[in-house]
Amino acid sequence: MSSEYNVQPGVSRPGRPVRLGTSILLLAGVLLLTIIGWLAYQNVHTTRTLKQQVANLEESEKLREELQSKYSDAIAELESLKGENEQINALIEKQIAELDAQKNQIDQLLRDKGQLKAARKEIDKLKKLVSGYLADIDQLKEEQEQLQAENAVLAANNDSLNNALKEKDALNQTLSTEKAQLEIEREKLEQSVQIGSVIKVKDIRVTGFRKSKSGKSSEKSTAKRINQLKVCFTTIANELAKPGVEQFFIRIVSPRGETLAIDDLGSSVIVNKKTGEKVLYTQVKEYDYANDEAQLCFFWAPSLTFQSGKYAVEIYNKGFLAGTGSFELK
Repeated sequence: MSSEYNVQPGVSRPGRPVRLGTSILLLAGVLLLTIIGWLAYQNVHTTRTLKQQVANLEESEKLREELQSKYSDAIAELESLKGENEQINALIEKQIAELDAQKNQIDQLLRDKGQLKAARKEIDKLKKLVSGYLADIDQLKEEQEQLQAENAVLAANNDSLNNALKEKDALNQTLSTEKAQLEIEREKLEQSVQIGSVIKVKDIRVTGFRKSKSGKSSEKSTAKRINQLKVCFTTIANELAKPGVEQFFIRIVSPRGETLAIDDLGSSVIVNKKTGEKVLYTQVKEYDYANDEAQLCFFWAPSLTFQSGKYAVEIYNKGFLAGTGSFELK
């Protein structure tokens, strides 16, 4: 067998080393293209990420500015609604505290770039919250105004009642004064009627007697010899006095100015209706008066020694002095 090659003219026949190099070059090209493609993809992805981050930052800043603007406007508006009403001021302070808490919550969401949608919702809720606050304040103001109006009506009614009460008090005072005056006039009239109906007495005479153990009495004028007194007086007719039993209170006053009085013999006290003073009397004499003149007498035997001197006699009827007299014992 021949070992020579048959070579045709114009044709070259490569060997095995040439084929291996070509494969390596092709593989390197593919690898290079892959790397370039991956790098291009990474570049695009990075660019998109950077753009998204920039957009998020811009959105976050925009939301932060919007939040601050709405918060500041809301605080300013709430502060402007404060006044002298403590209840409304307290409500506004409570609302401001709630706004502060809401703002802090939104600020926390804005710090987390993945919570921008949630932050946007909370900002929208903040706006609604402020609107609700303003509505609450308006309602409270209306209630306060209604209450003030009702209080004004009540105050007016109270003033009317007070004025009516004052007028009533003044009328009652006038009526009380008039009643007191009428009472005084009535008492004066009654006193005048009583005074007019007093049965006056006259001819008051007192005589000394000595009564012996045998019961026989004889008239005496010496004080030491007298052991009883006989008092006589005459009633005067008075048409103003009603007929009936009348009492005559006889008071005998000694020369020393002392009233002769012994309880066991009927002595007691009456009130002088003219002066209001209490008067000790010696004895009382009753008589069935018939608007006529009548002489009345009584004996008074005190079992004591009489003093010499001048004695005074007073006779009272219906509490008024009806007559006076005197007598003297030696």
